[in-house]
Amino acid sequence: MGVTHHGRTYRLDLADPTLREWTCTVLHSSAEDGIVLDRSAFYPGGGGQPPDHGVLLWQGVQTRIAGTRKTADDLYLQPVDGDPLPPAGTEVTGAVEDDRRTKLMRTHSGLHVLCGVVFRDFGAMVTGGSMEPAEARMDFNLPEVPPDFKTRLEELVNAEVIADRKVVTKVLGREEALALPDIIRTQSNLIPADEEEIRIVDIIGLDTQTDGGTHVASTAQIGRLQVVKVESKGKANRRVRVRLTD
Repeated sequence: MGVTHHGRTYRLDLADPTLREWTCTVLHSSAEDGIVLDRSAFYPGGGGQPPDHGVLLWQGVQTRIAGTRKTADDLYLQPVDGDPLPPAGTEVTGAVEDDRRTKLMRTHSGLHVLCGVVFRDFGAMVTGGSMEPAEARMDFNLPEVPPDFKTRLEELVNAEVIADRKVVTKVLGREEALALPDIIRTQSNLIPADEEEIRIVDIIGLDTQTDGGTHVASTAQIGRLQVVKVESKGKANRRVRVRLTD
């Protein structure tokens, strides 16, 4: 299947995360399953990043898309209940909701900056995380927390944002990718054993890790990140809650 395709769908969202509108053809359409496109810029969700919302426009009709159901074979766009379905073979225009996607890209890249800073300066691995547009949380294996951790962490993270580091994505073969030092930043290795191509997101000079989501082109595009709260979730687990403030 590889990184550029999922089943019958070419992943425009990974080829160009700035793309918001495109033309494509409906390959499958049913009320039970959903809609399969030959090309799609809808991020289907995964790795903590929620799926995109948007619309399909066809023959003067609008079909709202509320999410995506992923199977091993295909990506099924999920229309809003009651909206009309474009028949298979129809040429449609897809459009991703810009504000939601852009905030999710900024938030996701912000989490990678957070992860890179905590790993570099505090030696902690990620144990979990989730995000919504403009807010997120990330959990770390961090038994000892300095008294000024929250304030210091926010300063360190925003220094990296201001540094305007480039954010680069690339696809490597499994052996080459796993040979990179510290490429796995989670407590457990979540890469499927049969995955032959691995997508890498590299914040140049700060953080390099496997990732399948959408990101901004440089850290300055994230905007200011506020560390809202640091919580204890067990003997060694610390939950860091963050949000975008502009």
